[in-house]
Amino acid sequence: MKNRLKKKYVYYGILVVLVFLFQSIYYPDIPLEILKGKYANEFSKFIEIDGMKVHYRDEGKGFPIVLVHGTAASLHTWDSWSKTLKKDYRIIRLDLPAFGLTGANATGNYSIYNYTEFLNHFLTELNIDNFHLVGNSLGGNIAWNYAVDYPEKIEKLVLVDASGLPTYKKQPWIFKMAKTPVLNSLFLRLTPRSIIKKNLEQVYEDDTKISDELVTRYHDMALREGNRQAFIDRAKTDFKLNSTIHIERLKSLKKETLLIWGENDLWIPLDNGKRMHSLIKYSKLEVIKASGHVPMEENPKESLDILNKFLNEY
Repeated sequence: MKNRLKKKYVYYGILVVLVFLFQSIYYPDIPLEILKGKYANEFSKFIEIDGMKVHYRDEGKGFPIVLVHGTAASLHTWDSWSKTLKKDYRIIRLDLPAFGLTGANATGNYSIYNYTEFLNHFLTELNIDNFHLVGNSLGGNIAWNYAVDYPEKIEKLVLVDASGLPTYKKQPWIFKMAKTPVLNSLFLRLTPRSIIKKNLEQVYEDDTKISDELVTRYHDMALREGNRQAFIDRAKTDFKLNSTIHIERLKSLKKETLLIWGENDLWIPLDNGKRMHSLIKYSKLEVIKASGHVPMEENPKESLDILNKFLNEY
């Protein structure tokens, strides 16, 4: 009898521990309206593009600069730049489909071509037909492909740790997880802050710059209704075009292009920046020391000084 009671208590004890652990890592979707209250402000607007309510901000006056963020980020990644740039320029930034307050694309199509056409539809709706275009990571990939397809609209192009060429490195663990059966199903419900923090520690060079507020923002945006499934769908999308096509498209770029790269980028290494620089005819490469994959966020002053110098050159 005593042994049965002992086993019973052990069983219930294990069950209690498992329930506690599950509750500590289980996070339900956050409704859009709650996130709007926290992350939209007086400059936030929503416009319907390709069947989606796209979140964007349009601030300042002057020649337009369009800012396009990377994977798992949002328009907030440009906060530091925007505060300064809007004094002299009109700054347009948006949450891409699959991310931020915009959320998932109902079609589930996250190819670079589809993103490029989406960006064109968005800018056409805003009647913006001549501008500087800036993109980071995935946003950089979209930006340079856009500049190839619509060169007449671009004044200057800025690529910040842009994707689009093979890295010859293992894919970041977060993308592997999104592509792995069972693990990606768990990701839809079990998304602790620790996953987001670990991801940011790969993206940043200096972990001391990763604040609780930063982790919370990235975590909240990941939990936006539909964003986790969209992240999985995007990770599964075949972005691997024939490398020859990528190279030829980069060679065809005729716009003055600035490449800004974090010296210690673990996701898209500096070697990629050097290869892009060698392929783009009218390009210059600026490397920021002690910086990772998002220098505009991690090193805003240094990266902004480089940008302003480039924009002021004639």
